[in-house]
Amino acid sequence: MKATQLLNNLGQSIWLDNITRDLLNTGTLKKYIEDLSVKGLTSNPTIFNQAIRNSSAYDADIRKKLKEGKKVEQLFFELALDDITRAADIFMPIYEKTNTVDGWVSLEVSPLLAYDTNSTLKAARDLCVRANRPNLFIKIPGTKEGLPAIEEAIFAGIPVNVTLLFSREDYLASAEAFLRGIERRLDEGLNPSVGSVGSVFISRWDGAVAGKVPENLKNKLGIALAQRTYKAARELLISPRWQRVYNAGAKPQRLLWASTGTKDPQVSEILYIKALAAPFTVNTMPEATLIALSKHNEMGSIMEADGGDCEDVLKQFASAGIDIDELGVRLQDEGAKSFVKSWNELMEVIESKSISLK
Repeated sequence: MKATQLLNNLGQSIWLDNITRDLLNTGTLKKYIEDLSVKGLTSNPTIFNQAIRNSSAYDADIRKKLKEGKKVEQLFFELALDDITRAADIFMPIYEKTNTVDGWVSLEVSPLLAYDTNSTLKAARDLCVRANRPNLFIKIPGTKEGLPAIEEAIFAGIPVNVTLLFSREDYLASAEAFLRGIERRLDEGLNPSVGSVGSVFISRWDGAVAGKVPENLKNKLGIALAQRTYKAARELLISPRWQRVYNAGAKPQRLLWASTGTKDPQVSEILYIKALAAPFTVNTMPEATLIALSKHNEMGSIMEADGGDCEDVLKQFASAGIDIDELGVRLQDEGAKSFVKSWNELMEVIESKSISLK
């Protein structure tokens, strides 16, 4: 049995961290769903940048939209919504079969709105209306500035994929924003069932300390912090406050592992996949990692609910001079800036294509 199926049997959902028009047109996405147990999909500006830059599949649409007088950002969201809604339709049977647990696709609001709650909420509403698909997550960064927008979006009934989480503290802050939104819905007599995932980035931790720690700690920081976060998430799920909203009809916010492709060529391509195997979580993986996983036929043990030895490992990093709290703040800040950079590059790619296609 493929390791992808074993992971599915364990109770962890596999999502694909990629979308291109070629994946849709060639039937590859459907094949991944049928053969590799893929149950959802995430996207971001970098993914769309590479998709549009490296394919001619968008050229005809770009020409058409240019003739209609569409501006660059407007043009992009129309292209993205075309892809995302097609993917949402492909995943709809899974969404219905799992009673909305899986079958989700994710689309990000412009990262240029990150410091503007009202504009973020307006953009999220607009994308939801235009997509007109119940299985669409709107991605909003879980930064300090993004937390109010997350709460307001959940209160408005907009499903949210909270992105750019790195530490346990980031995750807990985003979960609190989600819960406040749900509790406000209950207070207003509204349906409390609004979908959400909290996306915790893993591999960037190890990239940040590469060459700065002893060999025995190599590629262990991201996993240890994931274990710490998983313990906190499990404790939230059984807390009285959260169980109150479940009893009223709310669904839990699931933990999602992101950035799970291995950056170090000297270790297994599925290092993080095996280490992060845990029920009632999601692992959104790059296409190359998904394919690598499908070539294996065993998974190993699941994550320990109590965090295992994560605190001992993290103490070793502290002894090696790594300030984890400071690094977490820096990684989130760098991640937010990276999203803006990718967004600007995406706009430049579309502008460049527009000029050449004219």
